[in-house]
Amino acid sequence: MRRAPKDTEESVRKITRRGLVMGGLMGGFATLLAGRMRYMQVEQADTFRLLAEENRIKFSLIPPERGLIFDRNGRPIAVNEQIYRVVIVPEDAGDIENTLARLRKIIPISDEEMAEALEEIRKSSPFLEYTIADRLSWQQLSEVAVNAPALPGISPEVGLSRHYPMLEDLAHVIGYVGRVSDYDLSKIEDPDPLLKLPQFQIGKTGVESKWEEPLRGKAGNRRIEVNASGRVMRELDRQQGVSGTDLQLTIDSQLQNFVQARLGDESASAMVMDVTNGDLLAIGSAPSFDPNLFVRGISVADYRGLTEDDHRPLANKAAQGLYPPGSTFKMVTALAAVEAGVVTAGETFYCPGHKEVSGRRFHCWKRSGHGWVDLDASLQQSCDVYYYELALKAGIENISAMAKKLGIGVRHDVPMSAVAEGIAPTKAWKAERYDQDWVVGDSLNASIGQGFVLASPLQLVVMASRLASGTQIEPRLIKSVDGRETEVKGLEPLDISPTALQQVRKGMYNVVNSSRGTARSSRIVAEGMTMAGKTGTSQVRSVVVRNQDVPWEQRDHALFVAFAPYDNPKYAVSVVVEHGGGGSAVAAPIARDVMLQALYGGLPPLEAYPKASRWQVQEMRKDLKLREDLRQEASDRA
Repeated sequence: MRRAPKDTEESVRKITRRGLVMGGLMGGFATLLAGRMRYMQVEQADTFRLLAEENRIKFSLIPPERGLIFDRNGRPIAVNEQIYRVVIVPEDAGDIENTLARLRKIIPISDEEMAEALEEIRKSSPFLEYTIADRLSWQQLSEVAVNAPALPGISPEVGLSRHYPMLEDLAHVIGYVGRVSDYDLSKIEDPDPLLKLPQFQIGKTGVESKWEEPLRGKAGNRRIEVNASGRVMRELDRQQGVSGTDLQLTIDSQLQNFVQARLGDESASAMVMDVTNGDLLAIGSAPSFDPNLFVRGISVADYRGLTEDDHRPLANKAAQGLYPPGSTFKMVTALAAVEAGVVTAGETFYCPGHKEVSGRRFHCWKRSGHGWVDLDASLQQSCDVYYYELALKAGIENISAMAKKLGIGVRHDVPMSAVAEGIAPTKAWKAERYDQDWVVGDSLNASIGQGFVLASPLQLVVMASRLASGTQIEPRLIKSVDGRETEVKGLEPLDISPTALQQVRKGMYNVVNSSRGTARSSRIVAEGMTMAGKTGTSQVRSVVVRNQDVPWEQRDHALFVAFAPYDNPKYAVSVVVEHGGGGSAVAAPIARDVMLQALYGGLPPLEAYPKASRWQVQEMRKDLKLREDLRQEASDRA
């Protein structure tokens, strides 16, 4: 049906109004849009240009190369090895779990590693790299690179990792590096930004820890361009950091290897010190551990094995271990008494096998007694009663002062972990420590290195060095820093009469070389290399029982200190064998072998040993050769 003209005109008017309204709205929107575009493109141009630049350009820190550590002969003992690894930048990865799941199809990642990675990524900043896997083969790295388009945020890289080529031999000296922990950060007021990089490693123990900042170096940085998915397109700029300081230790790695092997399966320590300059040539502590395990992330089973071992392989017994020094302390008491003027070297005292004091009987190790003994005989035969008499005359204050003068009861400044101070007790010390008065029995016990007296093997080797040199020589472990020699300290003469020192040295000579000396079987017979020393056997229980009748942990400690050559001292040695029994039978032979190795700079001829000992030496060398072969195989595998 045809519409009337009136209706048609009305429809045209409605369409015209709608068109005008729509046109107006569209025009307004276009105006707003144009204004907004002008605001963003003109007025906010700088701001958005900066944001775009930030999205396109990223900065990242470049960890510096950690300083190397060498032994005194330039042999590397802590190095950086090249490794292949895969890292992820969480903010570029999108769905992290999905990305890692795809990565697991290419390289092996355990469930534990996966869970740990997700936890660490959650805690760290999303723009920081996190290493998913390291020590990959070239083949594995290549497969990750080929599949890169399907792995957003994932990058294959070449990095550096710490490596200790001597394995167990120097673990207690160099220490090891490990990941920065929350505890590490809590101890630093203004931490280096490097420390906040996920999985960044710092020195945890030993020289690595004590020299952490110089070894760490300074970080570099790089500016990179990324695409919309966060993938690195190119490197725009790079500023290299500053490599860490290189250190040279005083340690002779070959001698160290011999010392560690000679200690074998004992729970023991042995130290060698150059008495002319204080250089620590060997610091043995057994058993030991492979520090590379900690660098790579030690397994729960391996760590439990170390912590549950009753021989405490993680403990540095040479610097941390404290023991009653036993009869090796008698030189201290002798010098204290002679210097105090209360006794002369030729004055004799009678030893019936015991000493009665205040109704209490103090025994000599020889129950039948030594008879009349002077200073020389008392050292030679290690008579206890003689030193009880000296303690009554000299008093504990003089004994304590002499102990500190010789290096006992003093924390020596060497860059190792938890260096022990030891105890050279006084009346004030006991009052403060136990709120008790000093009694005469305390002095008698102290005179023979028992009771409250405690010393570390480091302190004992310092004592032997000072006795041998007559100087205040200080131990030195860092030989040079970036090629610059460090200072030798303590060349000033000791404040002790040279005559008294010589009398004590003569007694130590007879301990090893006299027919009645307690260490005669461990003497050196090579011409010009005669050794002087002192045996010690310190009790770890009050009840007198034969060592073989009690459990290992209740047996006496065996000790020995020595220097050689007697006429022109070059080296000092201290040996402590925990629960080893007698010092003459156990510690002295080890000290003799170590001393000979130092004097000859390698294996000495059999003629340097007493005839009766040569077959034992040959057997020992076979065992050492076998151990060395096994160690070398392990080193090659590492």
